[in-house]
Amino acid sequence: MENIKRILNIDLPPGRSAFLWGPRKTGKSTYLKARFPGSLVYNFLQTDLFLEFSKKPALLRERLLAKGADVLNYPVILDEVQKIPQLLDEVHWLIENKGLSFILCGSSARKLKRGKANLLGGRAWRYELFPFVTFELENWDLLRVLNRGMIPDHYLKENYKKSLRAYTQDYLKEEVFDEGLTRNIPAFSRFFDAMAYSHGELTNYSNIARDCGVDSKTVKEYYQILVDTLLGTMIEPFKRRQNRQVISKAAKFYLFDVGVAGAITKRHIEEEKGELFGKAFEHFILMEIAAYNSYNEIDYKINFWRTKSGLEVDFVLGGGDVAIEVKGATLIEKRDLQPMNAFIEEYSPRKALVVCNEREERVHGRIRIMPYRNFLRDLWEGKVIR
Repeated sequence: MENIKRILNIDLPPGRSAFLWGPRKTGKSTYLKARFPGSLVYNFLQTDLFLEFSKKPALLRERLLAKGADVLNYPVILDEVQKIPQLLDEVHWLIENKGLSFILCGSSARKLKRGKANLLGGRAWRYELFPFVTFELENWDLLRVLNRGMIPDHYLKENYKKSLRAYTQDYLKEEVFDEGLTRNIPAFSRFFDAMAYSHGELTNYSNIARDCGVDSKTVKEYYQILVDTLLGTMIEPFKRRQNRQVISKAAKFYLFDVGVAGAITKRHIEEEKGELFGKAFEHFILMEIAAYNSYNEIDYKINFWRTKSGLEVDFVLGGGDVAIEVKGATLIEKRDLQPMNAFIEEYSPRKALVVCNEREERVHGRIRIMPYRNFLRDLWEGKVIR
């Protein structure tokens, strides 16, 4: 993994600090070690260090003030900083009074926000590290990606099934239960299973609430926990103007990694066809789009469009600038283009793309039909949206 260059580029001017967020095992610590080899690191996964600083947060200030300028010229890295929210007051003081730089790394800001921790009032830029993306890998295989996901440890190692199983079980417990983000552990566990099986579909809070034995409001809070802990993202429906025939309220939820989604539902894909392949393929393309959006700091909206009659375009970018439909098929038929043509007629996007498993790129009317590797190449080269 150390030999794989990540796209994320944290480039801090003197005196500037940063938050680096990302789910566990995406490679944050490895990235920071390679990017800032001269930095002093405090990792609060180390029990002794965690206990020391939890009891006396001022130890951070006292120890750093004893360091020489040769060490403090580099950003000080605080890994898993959300475990000790009180440290951020010390960080604030050191930034303001001593001009130090910090990189505050963790898997979730939710605990900091809930504890009303000092989030430094704009003094720290925000970065996010995703699992691998295809642009970082020289030779990647689609089925390997869909079955293993792109968390580095799962993608690279052969015992990925056990690792994925442990990740979904242990990560859920550690990140959600141990951090005290929810008190009703049985209900949240039932919710997690129900969420996985409705993954990528229109979210029906009432149905999931009934399965979990809680109310709809609680289910919405559970989804927000997953979003805040970077375990997933909500994709809202596209609604440029009022239209009674277009779904405008129900959102879709996607987990942050296609392999994690597959592990929870015990999914294994043997070949590049079928319903399971199609759903995982769509999820994979979304994760690439979301990572490109974040790494390039474009901040365009990602939506979907669906009519009450069932016409659907998977992803609408930039408020209707680009429309993307994802199909696992090796041949796109005219009938497959009906939803996209309806969207074009209504909104006239600058680009209308169907990402699929065909061998060669072609144009049908105003729609460009693209093999998925061509699409991903163009995406990362900035040719899809800037």
